[in-house]
Amino acid sequence: MIDIGNRTVNWHEGMTLGDLLKDLPEGKDCAVIRLNGRLVSRPNFDKTRVPDQAEIVLIPMIAGG
Repeated sequence: MIDIGNRTVNWHEGMTLGDLLKDLPEGKDCAVIRLNGRLVSRPNFDKTRVPDQAEIVLIPMIAGG
């Protein structure tokens, strides 16, 4: 299982951050992910593996001016 904020999702062997985001409605707005305390940016989502029991925080893209 993976903890994402106040919910859990199922984990599978070989899962990447890209795989995880495909199943989350808010995944398309995510620019950075904190994976077990380490920041990972969007270009690295598809090559970053998610370990079982991971703690994840989704950090959305924010624009302003």
